[in-house]
Amino acid sequence: MNSTMQITSAMKMVSAAKLRRAQDAITQMRPYAEKLQEILVNVSASLGDNTEGSNYGKQREVKRVLLIAVTSNRGLCGGFNNNVIKQAKALMSTAYAGKEVKVLSIGKKASDVFKKTPNYYTKGFGDTPYAIYDDLKFADVAEIAEKVMAQFADGSFDRVDVIYNKFKNAASQELTSEQFLPVVPPAEGGTSKAEYIFEPDMETIVKDMVPKSLKAQLFKAILDSVASEHGARMTAMHKATDNASDLKKELKLYYNKARQASITNEILEIVGGAEALNG
Repeated sequence: MNSTMQITSAMKMVSAAKLRRAQDAITQMRPYAEKLQEILVNVSASLGDNTEGSNYGKQREVKRVLLIAVTSNRGLCGGFNNNVIKQAKALMSTAYAGKEVKVLSIGKKASDVFKKTPNYYTKGFGDTPYAIYDDLKFADVAEIAEKVMAQFADGSFDRVDVIYNKFKNAASQELTSEQFLPVVPPAEGGTSKAEYIFEPDMETIVKDMVPKSLKAQLFKAILDSVASEHGARMTAMHKATDNASDLKKELKLYYNKARQASITNEILEIVGGAEALNG
């Protein structure tokens, strides 16, 4: 039991150290990604049908759906991975019931579950989606985003959603399902909160901004997931250490009671034997 406590305590400290770095990364990335997304939404209504950026904003009848399930490569983090997997299955049976749904797994835990089903999707991706965790970089995530965007643009999918755990704090993660493609249009009846001056022109700017924004959104989701993973594992290992400590106390009490009972029985046997000899 002592060795178990030492292991879980050490894992908690390791996760706490990794959490600090992951938290700093998502804290720095989130304002940039959210602002870029805000600008994209504000100008998307002005996109012409011939603008390259409009390829990612076309609203089509949803027949084929791609779910990007973002999990971790390792376990021992409570319900962190199971929540994402359950949400993906729930969307298949409810919102996208009757449609052709495929699941792109970013993280080995989701791959282990969905590769046993006909929904598992790897076309053009191979092992890349969960190999990125070995050395997480924007360039690797951008490569995945580009492939997803290309497959949406050529009509392979009519909608793409990202399912991940959004980082709130070390002890709390929010299960999130976001529309990745097509680009979310402005709210109906809403107007842009800001007026933009485009230089050299809107088409050139948007052509570059739309793909960049989508890559940033996916990278943000994965950074959120990484920070959430370490927070969830730290919390899980903290609870495991506490439970091991409580179990140790219970076992020690049980052992002491059993030992005392054994000693008492031995004393009674000795006393009984002595009295028999005296008699």
